[in-house]
Amino acid sequence: MYRIRHLEVLILWIICVSGAGAELTCDALFLLSGNLTLRSLVAWNLTSPPSNITGVYCNMSIDGIGTCWPRSRAGEVVTRPCPEFFYGVRYNTTNNVYRECLSNGTWAMKGNYSQCQAILTEEKKGKLHYQIAVIINYLGHCISLGALLVAFFLFMRLRSIRCLRNIIHWNLITAFILRNATWFIVQLTMNPKVHESNVIWCRLVTAAYNYFHVTNFFWMFGEGCYLHTAIVLTYSTDKLRKWMFVCIGWCIPFPIILAWTVGKLYYDDEKCWFGKRAGVYTDYIYQGPMILVLLINFIFLFNIVRILMTKLRASTTSETIQYR
Repeated sequence: MYRIRHLEVLILWIICVSGAGAELTCDALFLLSGNLTLRSLVAWNLTSPPSNITGVYCNMSIDGIGTCWPRSRAGEVVTRPCPEFFYGVRYNTTNNVYRECLSNGTWAMKGNYSQCQAILTEEKKGKLHYQIAVIINYLGHCISLGALLVAFFLFMRLRSIRCLRNIIHWNLITAFILRNATWFIVQLTMNPKVHESNVIWCRLVTAAYNYFHVTNFFWMFGEGCYLHTAIVLTYSTDKLRKWMFVCIGWCIPFPIILAWTVGKLYYDDEKCWFGKRAGVYTDYIYQGPMILVLLINFIFLFNIVRILMTKLRASTTSETIQYR
């Protein structure tokens, strides 16, 4: 401590006697910052009046972030480079920070650091992008769940619109709601510790999530079946019954998920059944039927569009003949 004190005095003495009008600049202060304390800086401000500034001025100062502000005239806005590092974060030093020397010879309370931008490393960029994606994912699921609940209660309250077609819509909405609800359960309960423990309840949650995921596709398949029957086989919709679509939407996915569960138990019983090991294809037990019904729905769509275009052309031709 005694040696440091003497070193401070020596530094100040060298600056003061180094020549007429010698000024302690911010660059010099930076070089001496390892040995120069705030007390030494105050002493220098008191004992060394400026040689090139007349009238009211602000003394040299270092703010809480560590930026050095040189002696400046009152009313002047001083520009300094942004700090290179602050709290372990690197900043772009090509941008500037501003601080005003007030008319009474004191510095403004805070400098304007709004232009100082952090230079993010690839790792930090990846973390930031992941956090943004998570927020968007949660926001999308919340909006979707809210809209689905509104539609669900409308179908429940409006008994006058209940028919087979709307019952199918209602069940599809229910399947989407249950899938979204289990998604939230998965996100709120699953963590690396739970994954590694591979407890029974987390495997059941995963199985429930996948079951409702499959029911989404099978109820969409039910929608496609009904629409295809109504367009292609016009007079056959009367033969359709609600229980047929209940079997398609709720019952058929159950043995599919049961088979997947058995496969997971024997071949991939780890990490709460999320993800898959290399060379293990048990997830295709439920993904395969989902892809299949999706392809069938595309065939239904193609056939429906073909028939509607044929009917439209026939109607146009008939109107043209009548006009003639």
